Amino acid sequence: MKDIIFAMAVRNVRINLLRSILAAIGITIGIISIACMGMLGSNMTASVTESLSAMADKLIVSPYSGKGGGGGPPGMSSGSDNLTKSQYKNIYKIASKYGYVYGVHSIRAKVKKGKDEWNTQVYGLEVSDMKTILNNLTSGGYPSSDNSVLIGSGFAEDNDFKVGSRFSVGGAGVKVSGIIESRGMSMDLSTDNAVIMTKNMYESTFGAKDEFNQVNIVLHDINDADAVSSDIDSQMNRREETVRVQDSSRMVSMISSSVSTITSFATLIASISLLVAAVSIFNIMMMSVTERIREIGVLRSIGTQKKEILRMFVYEATLIGILGATLGMILSLIMGYFFIHIMIGNTKYFFTYESLIHLPYAMAVGLIICILSGLYPAWRGAQMDPIEALRAE
Repeated sequence: MKDIIFAMAVRNVRINLLRSILAAIGITIGIISIACMGMLGSNMTASVTESLSAMADKLIVSPYSGKGGGGGPPGMSSGSDNLTKSQYKNIYKIASKYGYVYGVHSIRAKVKKGKDEWNTQVYGLEVSDMKTILNNLTSGGYPSSDNSVLIGSGFAEDNDFKVGSRFSVGGAGVKVSGIIESRGMSMDLSTDNAVIMTKNMYESTFGAKDEFNQVNIVLHDINDADAVSSDIDSQMNRREETVRVQDSSRMVSMISSSVSTITSFATLIASISLLVAAVSIFNIMMMSVTERIREIGVLRSIGTQKKEILRMFVYEATLIGILGATLGMILSLIMGYFFIHIMIGNTKYFFTYESLIHLPYAMAVGLIICILSGLYPAWRGAQMDPIEALRAE
């Protein structure tokens, strides 16, 4: 049997179609705001996590300064500011079973090309370490002599260098043997705008023989990070603090968590638009009750129960909510796709569960708010005295 109450609710929505559509648009806007911000947050978190995951398998061991900072440049400060040869051997002995271990010299040094001078980051590595860690050259090859160096892609582009170009670093003349592909943000070696020379060349130019600013460990299994950190700390810092270990995976987790927090806050702000829509629906439903006082009186006088009057107005609010939620989901899918493509640059994670789950969430929230906004007007209409309602002008 056809539900007469539901049919009357549909009829009333049709009669006031424009008003109902305007109310539904409020819900639509709210759903679009929440869904798009939620999908943006999911896609941004996934993209950031993927970008940073390449450096999450690295541990950096540096000398303990007593103030929470790292060591100073090799050759430019006291020995306590660098890791000694003995310390390096101990770290290697502890960590080599977990991954690849190598020592790093680093300093900010003066670079000169013709009359131009500027400071840049300089690293000193064994050639074997370069081949293992920096295995992404865009051109050229690895140093075959001590006066040959690798340079980052940004350094090459900014200064118009290419393979075979010559310049001086710290007063020593060098020749470019290869250019490293851009590595982006990295916790171990920031090579994009740096010069990488051999360990022998570095020590002959800047001193600090067999002393390192840091020792990097590239783990075979990222799950070993805590075990390696604990082993190094317990054995190297047994009597006093001599080294500190930085776990890149924790930094990645912190950054991903920060991105999630920011997007969650933005989603909360976006949800305010649903409150505006709720006020609009409440107002429209109150107007609907006021305009149909005599209709309510007639229905009550022919035996219509209070709960049926209540149900009729709740149906109307629900229909408006379904209309707005459906339209909101469709537009959220379309607008969210282009919005994420513009903001992030790709839609690789758009059609994942973590991203698309925000659509039904936003629809459910919008629909619930719409129904709740219609409850009081529906209750008020149901509580009207039929005699007083029939007397209404």
